[in-house]
Amino acid sequence: MVIKVLLTIVFLAVMIGVGIYTRKQASSVEGFVLGGRAVGPWLTAFAFGTSYFSAVVFVGYAGQFGWKYGLSSAWIGIGNAVIGSLLAWLLLGRRTKLMTQHIESRTMPDFFGTRFADQGLRVAASIIAFVFLIPYTAGVYKGISTLFEMGFGIPYEYCVIIMAILTAVYVILGGYKATAMNDFIQGIIMLFGIVAVIIAVIAAQGGLTEAVSKLSVLPADGSTEAGSGGFTSLFGPDPWGLLGVVVLTSLGTMGLPQMVGKFYSITDESAIKRGTIISTVFAFIVAGGCYFLGGFGRLYDPVVVNGKIAFDSIVPAMLVTLPDALIALVVLLVLSASMSTLASLVLTSSSTMTLDLIYRDKKSLPGEVEEGSIDDIVSEKIERRKVVVMRVLIMFFIAISLLIALNPPTFIAQLMGISWGALAGAFLAPFMLGLYSRSVTTSSVWACFIWGVGLTVVNMLIGNPINPINCGAIAMVGGFPVVWIVSLFTKKLPKNLVDTIFECYAHPKHESV
Repeated sequence: MVIKVLLTIVFLAVMIGVGIYTRKQASSVEGFVLGGRAVGPWLTAFAFGTSYFSAVVFVGYAGQFGWKYGLSSAWIGIGNAVIGSLLAWLLLGRRTKLMTQHIESRTMPDFFGTRFADQGLRVAASIIAFVFLIPYTAGVYKGISTLFEMGFGIPYEYCVIIMAILTAVYVILGGYKATAMNDFIQGIIMLFGIVAVIIAVIAAQGGLTEAVSKLSVLPADGSTEAGSGGFTSLFGPDPWGLLGVVVLTSLGTMGLPQMVGKFYSITDESAIKRGTIISTVFAFIVAGGCYFLGGFGRLYDPVVVNGKIAFDSIVPAMLVTLPDALIALVVLLVLSASMSTLASLVLTSSSTMTLDLIYRDKKSLPGEVEEGSIDDIVSEKIERRKVVVMRVLIMFFIAISLLIALNPPTFIAQLMGISWGALAGAFLAPFMLGLYSRSVTTSSVWACFIWGVGLTVVNMLIGNPINPINCGAIAMVGGFPVVWIVSLFTKKLPKNLVDTIFECYAHPKHESV
C-alpha cells in the first residue's frame, strides 16, 4: 500500500506541476484551447492516443468484449490502430490542419458554422457536443474509480470526486498545452504498463499456451458443449457483433470533437507525417494489448449482480491477484489513461460552450474585411474573459458528469456507445466530406445532425431494441448516404464562398506554420 500511495502521489504532483509550468501559455484563447497551434508531433500523437484510450477501454470495453468474443476481441484493438489512428491521421490530419487554420476555426462546431455558412449549425453542434460528451465522461469516471476501489480500498464515491478535482486543477491551470504534456507522460506509463500487465497475467495462468488451452475448452454462452474453441477462434463466437464494435470504436474517432481537435493544434505537415506513425504504433500496443488481455477474462470469476455479470468487474478480477507493485503500476496505467481523456473531454466541452454559444463572434473568411473591428485593448480583455468563462465551465461540466458517475445508469460500454453514436453519427460524415467535397450542402449537415442524434436518442428512449454499440455503428456509417443524398436535392453553397475555403489546400503559405 505504501508503494501504491507514493507512486500515485508522485504521479499526481507531476501532473499538477505541468499545469503550473504551462499556465502562462494559457492566458489567451488560442493558447488555452489549441496550445498556440504549435504542438509537435510527439505531444500531438500521444495526446491523440491517450484521449482515445481510457478506463472505458481498459476496464469497460476490454472486460465486456473480451468476455463476449474471447481472443478475437484483439481485432478491436487492431481496428483502433488501423482505422481509428492510421486512417484518421491520413484522411483528416493535413486537411483539418490547413482548412481550420485558413478559416480561423478553433472548435468543431465553429468549423461547421463557417465551412457551411450557417451559424445555426455552430450552435446546434455545440449543444450536441456538450450534452453527449457528458455520458462518456461519466463512463471514464466509473472505470477509473472501479480500479481505484480495487487497488486502494477507497470507496467508489471518494475516488470519483478526487479524480474530478485533480483533473480540473491541471486543465484549468495550463489548458491544452498542459494536457498535451501530461498526455505524453501518461502515454509512456500506459505503454510500459500494458506490456507488464499482459506478461504478468499470462504468467499467472501458466504461460500463453496454457492460457489459450484453458480458454479453448470453455463453452460459448447459452451452450453446455465444451471444447468448441469459440473463444480462441479467429473471429470468435459472434463475428457480426464483433464487427459492430470495431466500427464504433474505430470509425468513431474521426467524428469526435475531442479527437479531431488534436489536428487543429499540430505545428505543420511534416509533424503530421511523423505523428501518424507514432500514433499508430501507440494504438497497436495499447489498444491491442488491452483487448488481448480482456480476451482471457473468462478464466477469472467476475462479480454477479442480480443474476447478471458485472462486466466492469472482469478486468479488476484479473488484476486483483497480481503483486502489489504490479497493481500500483495498473493503477497508474488506468489513472494515466483516464485523466488524459477526462482532460480532453472537459477542455473540449468548455471551449465549445464558450466560443460557440456564449461568445459567438461574427466570422469572416480569409480575404474578407471585418467591419467595425474593435480596439486591440478591448479585444484582449474579451479574450481573457473567454478564458475565465472556459475555466468556470470546466468546473460546471465536471460537476454534471460527477452526478451521473455517482449514479451510473448502465455499464461503461453502453455509456460510451450512446455518447460516440450520437456524436460521431451527427458529425463524422459532414466533417469528413466537408474537408474533401465542394458539393456538401448546409441542409445535408442539418439532416445528418438529426439522423445521428435522432437514431441514438430514439433507440435509447424505446429501451434499446438495437444494442447501443450496434446502433452507434449504424449511425456513423449511415451518415454518409444521408449527407450524399440530401446534398443532391438541396441548394448548393455559393461557388465563390466554397472556392475561397478550398484555396487553403493549394496555398503555399500554409505548407508550414
